[in-house]
Amino acid sequence: MAAYLIVQIRFTSDRSLFAKYRDAVGPLAAEFGGRYLVAGGAKVEVVEGGHDGRSFVMFEFPSMEAARTFWDSPRYAAVKKLREGLADLDVWIVPGVA
Repeated sequence: MAAYLIVQIRFTSDRSLFAKYRDAVGPLAAEFGGRYLVAGGAKVEVVEGGHDGRSFVMFEFPSMEAARTFWDSPRYAAVKKLREGLADLDVWIVPGVA
């Protein structure tokens, strides 16, 4: 069953500095079966409630295990260092529905 890695991003530094991380994380996620569904610059159309303005990203992985394996991998740990001090992130992995 598919799983989704959802990230909300609050930039704490110049957004353009985040580009190295963004450019590295997509291809690496693909190696674990992940693919972008929503990229950070997506326009949000609020139809009810509110949106706090944070950027967000959503990846689809083939399973919870694949998403977790990506997140816990030493290769991702190295890529993650590229964003240190540039943004605060909230990250969730959620299962899809069968």
